[in-house]
Amino acid sequence: MKKKWTIGIVALLFLFCGSAFSAEPIKLAMSTWLGYAPLYLAKEKGFFQKQGIEVEVVVIESPADRRVAFAADKIQGFCTTVDTHVMTAAAENPIPLKQVLALDDSHGGDGMVSKKEIKTIKDLKGKTVAAQLGAGASYFWLNYVLSQNGMKLSDLKTIDMKAGDAGSAFVAGKVDAAVTWEPWLSRAKATPFGHVLLSSDKTPGIIVDSLAFKPDFLKKRGGDVKKIVAAWNEAVKFAADNPQEADAIMAKFTGQKPEEFTKEKIGVRFYGEKENKEYFGTVKTPGLLYKVTQRAADLWSELKLIKKKPKAADLIDGSFL
Repeated sequence: MKKKWTIGIVALLFLFCGSAFSAEPIKLAMSTWLGYAPLYLAKEKGFFQKQGIEVEVVVIESPADRRVAFAADKIQGFCTTVDTHVMTAAAENPIPLKQVLALDDSHGGDGMVSKKEIKTIKDLKGKTVAAQLGAGASYFWLNYVLSQNGMKLSDLKTIDMKAGDAGSAFVAGKVDAAVTWEPWLSRAKATPFGHVLLSSDKTPGIIVDSLAFKPDFLKKRGGDVKKIVAAWNEAVKFAADNPQEADAIMAKFTGQKPEEFTKEKIGVRFYGEKENKEYFGTVKTPGLLYKVTQRAADLWSELKLIKKKPKAADLIDGSFL
């Protein structure tokens, strides 16, 4: 009799374990940006499996292509910057979404370089500035910085260039200033004429990546989304406690050598449990995420890049933290 009971218990355990993974895998799409690397770490270290969920890390480099896949339900989770999520939710063919987890922010990895005689943002008035215009994190950050100093884009002589090209143009002495990222910030400092006018560590919480899902998916599989958040938090903690092992794993995701990843991650800050709770705040006391999301909505509406301006609260759900 005891043997039969043992076999029965084993069978039940198998059924329960099987049911934990019976749901469809959750596909999270992202680029190979190092800020998303802890999701890959969570996959490789078995943190998702430990939570009882199956997650696939899907690399789609272009935010536009991620948006198309998200609209078609080819993926369930969509990683990108806060301002891009706003664009997705309010584009000509809007896709409803909720940001549920902040992943990372630029903490010195982005910035503006300029000639040394340009000492303040206000000194940029009338100067030639290279930056990626039209949309995206660099454009959003530039407009934010200008607004904080009582200025507008029209105060500058702008040249539309991708961030890397903008940095290269500055180092070549072709423009007065540029919005760019590493390694061009360091290369600009190494020139006899240039310096970093402002870096993103002076504007914390503005260039932020977050993870979003459709509201319908959250209703259906909200419990699994909480498990994704828990696995992410474990990965961020593991990376902090075991940097050498974690960096070696995450470097595989970004296609770098471990030492390269370790050097570049200095310009990024991962958001763990504590940072997320502060950034989201509560419905009664909203955190900075609400302000940044609304600022993006205001800016894209002002520039006529979206037709209908959404409310920040409609694009955020902190209940899964």
